[in-house]
Formats: sequence, C-alpha cells, structure tokens
Amino acid sequence: MSVEILVNVTPRESRAAVVEQGIVQELYIERANRRGLTSNIYKGRVSRVLPGMQAAFIDIGLDRAAFLHASDILPAAGLEPDAEAPDSVRDLVNDGDEILVQVLKNPLGTKGARLSTYVTLPSRFLVYLPQGRGVGVSARIESESERLRLRETVQDFIGDRGGWIVRTAAENAGLEALRADMMFLERLWDVVRERGVAAHAGELVHEDLALPMRVLRDLLGQQVDRVLVDAPDAHGQMVAFTQTFMPALAGRIELYDGKRPIFDLHGIDDEIERALDRKVPLKSGGYLMIDQTEALTTIDVNTGAFVGHRNLEDTIYRTNLEAAVAIARQLRMRNLGGIIIVDFIDMQDAEHRRLVMEALERALAGDHTRTHISAVSALGLVEMTRKRTRESLEHQLCRPCPSCDSRGFVKTAETVAYQIFREALRQARQFDFQELLVLAHQDVIELLLDEESAALAELELAIGKPIRLQTEALYVAEQFDVVLV
Repeated sequence: MSVEILVNVTPRESRAAVVEQGIVQELYIERANRRGLTSNIYKGRVSRVLPGMQAAFIDIGLDRAAFLHASDILPAAGLEPDAEAPDSVRDLVNDGDEILVQVLKNPLGTKGARLSTYVTLPSRFLVYLPQGRGVGVSARIESESERLRLRETVQDFIGDRGGWIVRTAAENAGLEALRADMMFLERLWDVVRERGVAAHAGELVHEDLALPMRVLRDLLGQQVDRVLVDAPDAHGQMVAFTQTFMPALAGRIELYDGKRPIFDLHGIDDEIERALDRKVPLKSGGYLMIDQTEALTTIDVNTGAFVGHRNLEDTIYRTNLEAAVAIARQLRMRNLGGIIIVDFIDMQDAEHRRLVMEALERALAGDHTRTHISAVSALGLVEMTRKRTRESLEHQLCRPCPSCDSRGFVKTAETVAYQIFREALRQARQFDFQELLVLAHQDVIELLLDEESAALAELELAIGKPIRLQTEALYVAEQFDVVLV
C-alpha cells in the first residue's frame, strides 16, 4: 500500500495529511494560538474538591478549570499503584494542594481539560510511565515471537524503574535503539520532575512536540513511502529529528518545492471542505448523514439514488458495504470521538449483516485511534466508541452558528412575523406611543408587505396606531426589534 504524509507549514498554522493509495485518510491541524494541550504537563493547584463526584477541579492557568477524577490521582507515597482506592477523593487531594498533572484530553465545548497525575512520556519506540511498573506491548504487533522479544529486551533493562509500553513502531527495532529511547525518557523525566518542583501553580512544565515532529514520532514507519514538507526550516528540523530518533527513515523526508500548493496534490483542501458537510455521497448514489452533538455522533445510511440491479435486499446490502468503508474513513478524516451510533439500512439476511460488520471492522483496522464496536442493538443500530484524543475537525475549523444559536436550523420568516405581531400587541397594551417601528430581516419585511399585509392592517386597527417597517441588512433571519416612536 502506498502511504504518504504531506505537511504544510505556515507561520501561524501547521497541517498534515495521511494519504493512502491517493486518498486522504487523516488530517491534523495545529494553530499557533490554539495548540493542543494533550500530553502537556502543568503544575496545578486544587481549586475545588467535589466528594459527590469523586473528583476535583484544578487550576492550570487556562480559562476554565480542568477536571481530575479520583481514579486518575496517584495514591499517596508508600501505597502500591494497585492498592485499594481510598474511600473519598478528599483522602487524595485537598483545596489549595499543588500537584503535577498531565492533560489527557483537550478542553472540548463547555468542558475543561481532563487531567491525570499518572505522567506518561512517549518517544519513538516506547512510552515511559514513571509511576507505573511492568512492560506492555502494543496489540498491533501481531507476531507472538516479536512481542516476546520486545518484552524481554525491555524487561532486561528496566529493573524497578517505572512502567513501559512498547509502541507499534518498535517492531523489529534493535537493542541499541530501544536502550537509547529508554535512556532519553529517563533523562526527560528527571528534567520534568525538577522543573515541576521549581514551578509555580498554573505554570507549564513540559510541552509536547510541535505537529510536524509529532507526526514523525507517531506515524512515520516502514509503511510510509515518503514525507513531503513544503517549508525549508521545518524540513531541516524534521530531518534532524529523524536522524536522531529513526536514522533508517531520514531519507524519506523530502522538501516539496513545487509551484502548486502541497495540499493541491490530492485535492486535500477540497476534501476538508467536504468533511465539514453533513451529507457524504457514496459512489453508488447512496449517502451518509453525519450529525455531531456534544453527547454522541449519529451516522445514518441511505440508498439515495442507488436502485441496484437485482432486488431490494441486494441493493441494501451493497449500499451498507460501501457505507462501512466510507464510515471508517470519515471517522478518521473528521476525527470523531466518543459514542458513535451507526444506523445501517435494515437487512433481513443474517449473513449480510455479518459481512457488513466484518467490512466495518476491517476498514477500522488501519485507524491509529482505538475503537470498540459493540454488537448490533435490538433496534438494529451499531454502537461503537472511538477514543477522543483531540478536537474534531468541525470544532477546530468552525464556530457555533450565530443565526440559529447552533441548533442547525432557523425559524421561518412566517414564524418571525407572528412573533412580531405578538410583541407589537404586548407593547401596545403597556405603553403610550405615536407609532411602532419594526426592524427585521429583508425576508420578514417582504412577507409582511406581501402575504401578511392583511394581517398587518388588522394589527394596526387593533392597536389604533400606524406600524412602519424597516429592513435591517445586518440582522440575521430570526432577529427583529419592535421600537416605540
């Protein structure tokens, strides 16, 4: 499989796209004024303990206090990591305590960041857990002999120095490479710990890598044919990074100096625009409808214009098969996380249902983010979860709609006109005036002058005063004012 990573770097924004077989699969965006906080380490101060929620709010210097659950708080010194949990969060932290915390999840919507006191430090091949113990190996490494080799290799070096996770990229890595990663992470932890002691509450102690280097650390492997970057400075930094941590792959970092923007190579900007739409067309003529809410994401599959060639059941089956592949790609493209409900078109054939589920699982196998698919529910819905690691593409690039207050729809001109009638009557019953001035959107004013002109005349008779209409170009569809003159 041909895999490329395209990196576009500008002074205020960095973007990366993972392209497989010429098709964009994943997008990463980082802006200078909104860098992600995940994996950053802060010196925090406990601002409020909530025993009823077994949690605490922590001030780490952000606009909103961050959330720390009792299960993410390191037990007191002297207790084993798997010791029985204290009865109350107050046995772990108190108001005003200063603690070292790491961000697990970025702030999302109205929710603050999610924190943990169990620090993890990733490198190319390993993840170091200073307060943990033992060795874990990525489940994506399928060879049992390789898993055993890696576990034993790491175990030989660690002694009782914390816990370690062997990452997927470590498959076939040599002894010296693994040892160099371990030494680097241990030195890094010493630095972080010293900075944490000296830092003040609300201060950043350790920041994760910038996006171009993070992409190399997390995504660059033997399966990646090349990494194209369009900025000479970033190219130099990325080459230096790979020469230090993965020298065998340094030759795959290439500087792109073409005249066309790098994201034009595979129409990536167009793909980003399409990834912001609710409707996703399928090649067969069917389509998906994707709705993202704070609680969950729903995906509805429809046959649309696809009529098939044999019978209805075959048409539904083929649409669902195509949709399964498209859904997996959309989850990665849009970075949708949390609870996801998929409403496939109902299939009568049990074999068809099994094959569609297998197609969905195969399509999700290449996803770097952990997913879990539950059995089909009694209502025929496929329930799944996808780990929420960063903001979705929609949340990164868009803001709540000011016209509809994020409802996704706006009131009709007729509805607003009747609101105006009711407000005019209310004003007339309470105040004295010479004339009513109605300010509204052009569509509403045109409706009042045309289809609702008779109702407007009746209103003037009812209140005994003239009503003057005025179009306001800056008003949104639902906005109006009734002014006493």
